[in-house]
Amino acid sequence: MVDIEVTQRAGTPHHHNAVPDDASNEDYAKAIPDILSQIKDTYAELRPAERRVADVVLADVTFSVDASNADIARKADVSEPTVTRFCRAIGCDGVRDFKLKLAQSVVVGRLYLSPNPPPEPSENGSPLWNVVFGEARNALNAVERSIDPKDILKAAELVASAPQVLVFGLGGSSTALALETQNRLFRYGVIVSSYSDPYVMKMTASTLKPGDLVIAISGTGRTREVVEATTLAKHYRANTIAITTPDSDLSAVVDLALTVDVPEFQDVLKPTASRYAFLAIIDLVSTAVGYRLEPDARETLRRIKYTVLNHRKGKVLEPLGD
Repeated sequence: MVDIEVTQRAGTPHHHNAVPDDASNEDYAKAIPDILSQIKDTYAELRPAERRVADVVLADVTFSVDASNADIARKADVSEPTVTRFCRAIGCDGVRDFKLKLAQSVVVGRLYLSPNPPPEPSENGSPLWNVVFGEARNALNAVERSIDPKDILKAAELVASAPQVLVFGLGGSSTALALETQNRLFRYGVIVSSYSDPYVMKMTASTLKPGDLVIAISGTGRTREVVEATTLAKHYRANTIAITTPDSDLSAVVDLALTVDVPEFQDVLKPTASRYAFLAIIDLVSTAVGYRLEPDARETLRRIKYTVLNHRKGKVLEPLGD
């Protein structure tokens, strides 16, 4: 999914409200043990009877969360003490501790633990062919419905007038999108850098001055490190833009939020379609920046193209720098 993007600290809960507002950093960073991985990783070290318990758990995690010790033992054809020994063998204090950790694993990854039946191949033999194209079209349509063209022009003005632009993105898709934003903007002569290291984001945010600009990208809008770095940039009176989801933590702290809501398709093996929406927003802003910075932007593009064609043969109307 996402870029389902997993952008919080490793092991912390996915739910926005899972951590109280007054939680300490130590509480926030407390890991949820991935008990399913522990079972799989220690499987070869288990006794034969304990492996039967593991087989039952892995085959039906939802049953194992709700079942009693006796139910699990009966289904695995072992004694109840064997279930207890299994729990301790995989690093739990006992059955109760095991059930708690197992329940947490189910909350985090139910879609991954209970996959849907594989889709029927389309006429061309590719699974989800129509879904992938359909979701991409839906994402682009969502941008067209959601984004106000006036906000694109406002964003372009902030970029064009900024002495420097910093782009923040953390996690798989957001990191790639931040780098893509840098690639789009530097070609018009914009002084721009992208950052995906949370500490560097904060350090660079603290060097900003009035008129500088941060563009923060987050597929969920809840990535704590990005929200904090963007808030810090505002503290030093830099302007801020977010490309994110509506009504999110990130959208609430910036000067200008370019938001779009793209529901995720339920098949987790299909990459997220929201990145198409974010790429469209990036292209809209970049194009507006190019026209705002004319003729300097056109001259910068000419220099880049001249350099590229001197480096390798090609046509004028080809992707710039590719």
